[in-house]
Amino acid sequence: MKLTKKGHACVRLEKDGRSLVIDPGAFSEEDAAVGAEAILVTHEHMDHFDEGRLRAALEAEPAARIWTLASVADRIADAFPGRVHTVGEGDTFSAAGFDIEVHGQLHAVIHPDIPRITNVGYVVDGSVFHPGDALTVPGRPVETLLLPVHAPWNKLAELVDYVREVGPDRALDVHDALLSEVAPLVYGRMLGPEGPGIGAEHVRLAPGESITL
Repeated sequence: MKLTKKGHACVRLEKDGRSLVIDPGAFSEEDAAVGAEAILVTHEHMDHFDEGRLRAALEAEPAARIWTLASVADRIADAFPGRVHTVGEGDTFSAAGFDIEVHGQLHAVIHPDIPRITNVGYVVDGSVFHPGDALTVPGRPVETLLLPVHAPWNKLAELVDYVREVGPDRALDVHDALLSEVAPLVYGRMLGPEGPGIGAEHVRLAPGESITL
């Protein structure tokens, strides 16, 4: 499986000539999902869900379909009749040749005064987990954890404990568009061998860079 980092929280996974994209939001490239056969959306926030990017992908690929939770599906199903599938925690399905498991229910707490919205994460082919905007523990082994390294709702200590609890072979940074260019010098050191120890390889890719899993 080939994983390509797209902008912010978006990644593209490719296998056997087919591709799947997760969370092509407003901070990812405008064509982030173009060419994908399957698109997964974790929740409704604009940095994960952008109708324009979804429309571009579905117009470019007639076979393309979207899988997402009800709060997003309710907003886009009319625009894409017959092409949006609603999923929730515990569901399993196949998309573009990938086996998908759905984990999680709620977005992380941003502030007690801000109501929590729904959020799901996706385990792909039993090896890659994208948690969306939550520190959901999938309750099953995964080789690669897509780590939301920076958000209004998290802090470094929580990230370290989260990676330790999930126990992946590697933690690969996502959700990083709000970081300055010097931030990886700090995050990379703290999440790498010089830090407190996450028990996994720490990987950072620039948008457009790929890794074979």
